[in-house]
Amino acid sequence: MDEGRITIDDIAAAAGVSVASVSRSLRDLPGVGPQTRKRIIDIADEFGYELHPQASSLASGRTSTVGVAAPLFGTWFPSRALGGVHSVLAEAGYDLLIFMMSTPADRRRFLREARSFCRRVDGLILIDTFAGADGDSADAFFNRPVVAVGERLDGAASIAIDNRLASRRAVEHLIDLGHERIGVITAPERAEMSMSTSGLRRLGYEDALRGAGLTIDPTLVAAGDGSIASGIEAMSRLLSVPEPPTGVFCMSDEMAFGALRAAQNAGVPVPDALSVIGFDDHDFAAALGLSTMRQSVDEMGMTAARTVLALIEGTEPASEITWDVPLVARQTTAARG
Repeated sequence: MDEGRITIDDIAAAAGVSVASVSRSLRDLPGVGPQTRKRIIDIADEFGYELHPQASSLASGRTSTVGVAAPLFGTWFPSRALGGVHSVLAEAGYDLLIFMMSTPADRRRFLREARSFCRRVDGLILIDTFAGADGDSADAFFNRPVVAVGERLDGAASIAIDNRLASRRAVEHLIDLGHERIGVITAPERAEMSMSTSGLRRLGYEDALRGAGLTIDPTLVAAGDGSIASGIEAMSRLLSVPEPPTGVFCMSDEMAFGALRAAQNAGVPVPDALSVIGFDDHDFAAALGLSTMRQSVDEMGMTAARTVLALIEGTEPASEITWDVPLVARQTTAARG
């Protein structure tokens, strides 16, 4: 071996480890066992090799960067998921390259610019980006490892929940408490998706009613946009129908917060006259006593990051993980009086 041309690949080959493990060891980053780290450092010292970050990236074809595409990070789901992603990637010595995608036009632009974006990253994490619509697949991302959070994408690893089943359980909680007129405040539909999260949750709502032999009443369906303000407006509409519901399922906790305010404004006591259940277990849900379906989004983000790192290293195949969504019963739901 010509010592004047020693590369990080040579060190990795001599140590019998990956290039990333060599890079982490020589940069004193976690993620490498102590015995392996010592062996790598000893071999590097023997060869007289010193790590140069830019040179190691060129030699290995790695960027030590993971791309993350998601809707507005100021909203609850993507911001919590991103926090989990960042905590794992930072510990592993990886940087983040973020593409914000909040509209169908953003999504189309992302797909147009995918080749350029992928050249700058070793893998991709897609957080609730609707990349699985219209027949898209991981093939659009030029052989980069892809992990989808909150959705399914052909050819990619995925970490998602069963929205239809979780919503059915939320409505069944109200049914078990004796409620028969059960309303729903829906989230926005995405025209570009074959089946959106909102659509799946709507099906879960209907499954529960049919399973209990209850009528699906269109007057008990009110559309929201995911915000607190829309929850106020939607609940106000539901309370104004001739036979208002005694229980309401909200497809997000933020809309449920608005629904609680609307009930308060209308003088309808919760849960004595009206039970409300949300979806997410938002940071404020416990403080407001909101019954909800719990998504552990930060843990989903952490799992996504660990998965993309494993895919980059080639240590595991792409897989689908269905995350559990337990019911958290608090003070906004009670037996019908």
